[in-house]
Amino acid sequence: MGSTAPLRIAILEADTPLPSTRAKYGSYGGVFTSLLHKGADLLSIPRDGLEITGWDVVNVKQGREVVQEEECCGGMYNWKSRRGYPELGGVDGVLITGSRFNAFDDDAWIIRLVEFTKTIIAHPRVRIIGVCFGHQIVGRALGAKVARNDRAGWEASVCQVQQTEKGRELFGGKNVLNIFQMHKDIVYHYPSGLEELGSSDRCQVQGMYIPKRLITVQGHPEFTEEIVRELLVARHEQGIFDDDVFDDAIGRVADEQDGVLVAAAFLRFLRE
Repeated sequence: MGSTAPLRIAILEADTPLPSTRAKYGSYGGVFTSLLHKGADLLSIPRDGLEITGWDVVNVKQGREVVQEEECCGGMYNWKSRRGYPELGGVDGVLITGSRFNAFDDDAWIIRLVEFTKTIIAHPRVRIIGVCFGHQIVGRALGAKVARNDRAGWEASVCQVQQTEKGRELFGGKNVLNIFQMHKDIVYHYPSGLEELGSSDRCQVQGMYIPKRLITVQGHPEFTEEIVRELLVARHEQGIFDDDVFDDAIGRVADEQDGVLVAAAFLRFLRE
């Protein structure tokens, strides 16, 4: 893909944000648009050189691939999305967002997403980016085990990820990447034929890479302190996080994090 060609990025939205985040950004597509714009600024790419569209892949009726009418979600980008999947001829890259759902479940929409992911991985031109749930969906599509990590428990808030040589190359030369996390499920092993990007004490598979094909991260580069505070408080009130997990996570929520470096890596990957 030429360096001056516009990047047509389809964001497959696998969840809906909590109220404050939704009011500000409209949807997770809006959250990722904000992140990608910051990555573009870092690389001196004009923001209008990114053509970003949103696709709700959860609320798709069986037998209907695309609902053409855009639904306005609001927020700072007046974000709009369609239900269904994009035509691959009209995009350069596909990004799968995070989700509260389990990537290892066999709900119809998750099975459809895994099959679509396999199609993209096999595509000669279109590239795929996976974030958290999206990272796990890519792992599942490649045949890796994806399941709950009850032994290690939650990885939440700003966490450190040790980088491999390739991870350092892609993510700004850092030996340790500081990135928001919000997961208890993991990809249990690296599928064959790809490059490992990083690991942590609680999750050995923190990122996967195949040049010009795919890049994934277990963490959430799109999250901000504001977004994560809302998630932590809500999950604590719901009893998902006990006091110890909540206190530990909230104590790191304001730490510096490297999400924009990851966004820049995503854009460089799409321009390779």
